[in-house]
Order: sequence, then structure tokens, then C-alpha cells
Amino acid sequence: MNMISQFNETSLGRVVASDIHLDYNGTPALQDVAIEVKAGEFFTLIGPSGSGKSTLLRIIAGLLEPKQGQIAIDDSDVTHVPTQKRDIGFVFQNYALFPHLTVSENIEFGLRARKLDEKLRVKRLAEMIELTGLGHLAGRYPAQLSGGQQQRVALGRALAQRPRVLLLDEPLGALDRALREELGGEIRRIQRESQTTAIYVTHDQDEAFVLSDRIGLMRDGKVSQIGTPEQLYRAPKDLFVAKFLGRTNLFPAQVMGHGPNGTTARIGDAVVTARAYDANASAHAFCSVRPEQLVLSTGTVPQGHDKITTAVVTDSRFLGQRHTVQVAIDGMLCAADLDPGGPVPAVGAKVTLSVRSGASALVPRDIS
Repeated sequence: MNMISQFNETSLGRVVASDIHLDYNGTPALQDVAIEVKAGEFFTLIGPSGSGKSTLLRIIAGLLEPKQGQIAIDDSDVTHVPTQKRDIGFVFQNYALFPHLTVSENIEFGLRARKLDEKLRVKRLAEMIELTGLGHLAGRYPAQLSGGQQQRVALGRALAQRPRVLLLDEPLGALDRALREELGGEIRRIQRESQTTAIYVTHDQDEAFVLSDRIGLMRDGKVSQIGTPEQLYRAPKDLFVAKFLGRTNLFPAQVMGHGPNGTTARIGDAVVTARAYDANASAHAFCSVRPEQLVLSTGTVPQGHDKITTAVVTDSRFLGQRHTVQVAIDGMLCAADLDPGGPVPAVGAKVTLSVRSGASALVPRDIS
């Protein structure tokens, strides 16, 4: 029997935050926040600084109490339950390891504090050492570990008590890009193998896309949109979501009507079919076209594509995995990411811009 597969034998860990409000000295920090995290899910909260994502995580942990609203774990109201009784694990950005304890002693600290039976404590320590790949470092102290190794110790300590929910507050924020990518994959692997619900806070879009089952994007103390990474990227609810997650080109458009294949909109003299988050969207919109969706051609528009307009190439840059071309349209600059192995128009060339029918997204011109 694989002890890792038996680590979490239940499907507990559903978290629901309802109507959460919090003020700081009279200034709203969270307003009418509502999220539902499914058991076993990796859910990421992302947003700009001051958006409220870490504040919400601390309310779920019980480190802050909301002015209004409810936190429930597996249908039990824990809004006023102390942190230590919520059955959660918490990984902070600075890891908060005990410098005088070894890797093994740090991981089993919480088990000792709970006076867990020695035989069971030894078994769980072995599970965590295997899960985090720290066997060869078990006798070392935190000062003898790299930042990535310390992060795995903190993760093992948080999971040792078999929490229903694991909360992670920007645990990779202090690491360099390459190490963040490597350890992000490790966090995801460990979360999957332990079958623990994870709620993760980050400001890094790449982390959010790579790690998450679903994402909650926050702004000004509110949740702007919740969905899978692909849903938020390809079908943004509003202008803020479209601009925050990745790069995009925004073309002023007039909504004409809705049909089975999408919503039609006029861009200048052209008509495109796009996705609309809201079927009752305002007539005045932006058509959001991601750089990799924008097609440049010097001849006919490719089959299955909608012409947007014509433009002149003003810049061209080879960036390894993509070739970025900048075009100018009546003073507006747009970017297209092209296959570096394919044809690339020269600077000064006149090109036709098009997008695959139904691939772009229509968003209101105002941020709601």
C-alpha cells in the first residue's frame, strides 16, 4: 500500500466564504466577497497589491475576523472558531521555520504539540519526508538549507497534521524566477498527491495559470471574476480582467447582435464574431484580441477568420519562442505574436489584421 495515496482518505475541504466585509479604520478592505472552493481543488487568489487577496486568506485562516459574513468549511460555520481549531495548514512567505530545530523536528513540531501517539507521529513524519523529497536533509537545520528546501519543509510541516485545507500566502515570492517555476510544480504535485484543498495567494500571473484549477481575480476588495485559467483569459468579464491577465489589443466595437456562434460586432467597416461574457452587454464595447490571436496577412484573409482592419508594420522583434510584430492603426499600436518559423512581414509593410471567428472577446468599455 502506497502511504502517499492513503494520506488523505476523505474528500473533505470544501470552503465557502459568503458576504465577507472588512474595514480597516473605516476604509473598506473587502466588500461583499463570495467564493466557493471545491474539496481537493487548487484555487488561486490573484490581483494587484491592495486588492484584498491576502486579507481574505487570513479571514479564512481565522487570523482576522470579518465585520460581516460567514466562513464555512465542509458546511460547518467556522467564522468565530479559533485558527488552531479550523483544521487548516498555513504556509507563509517567510516559511517561519524554527532555526534551532532540524528538518524532521520542524515537520513534526505540530504533531508533538498535539501530543500525537509516537508511533503515529513517526509514520506521519515518514510520509512527509517522502512526499517532500527531504530524506537526505532530515537532520539539517534551516540555515543549512536553500530557499527552495526551506519552502518544502514549511509545506511538509503544514501537511503533517492532515489539514482539510492548505493556505499558502505567496510562498514563492522571495525566490528567483527559475526556482519559482520549479517549486511551483512541486507544490502542485504535493497538493495532488495529498489530495488536500489548497487556496493560494499570488500576484504572479504565470504561477496562477500553471498551478490553478480555478482562479479568483480580485480588485479593490471585490472578486471581479472566478473561473478556470482559460475561462478568465479567453472570456474576460470586463476591461480590468482582460487587461490584467496577459497582454491584449483593444479595438473599439459596436455590438450588433447575438447568435448561436457568438456575438457580432462592428469594428470600423468590418464585422467580427466574438465571445461576450454577458449576452445583455452594452452596445459600446472593446473587442479584446490577444497578441497570439492576431493574424497578419498580405493577401487574402485566412479561411475561418474575420478581418479587423489594415495596418502598417512599425517594429519586429525575434523573442525566441515568438516573433512579436508591432503595427500602427490610426495612431494606435497593436502587437501580434507570430510563429518565428513562419513568414514575418517586414517593417513598413501594409498588412491585413484578422482574428479567428469566435476567438476574440467583447468587454464593456468601462471597468465595472
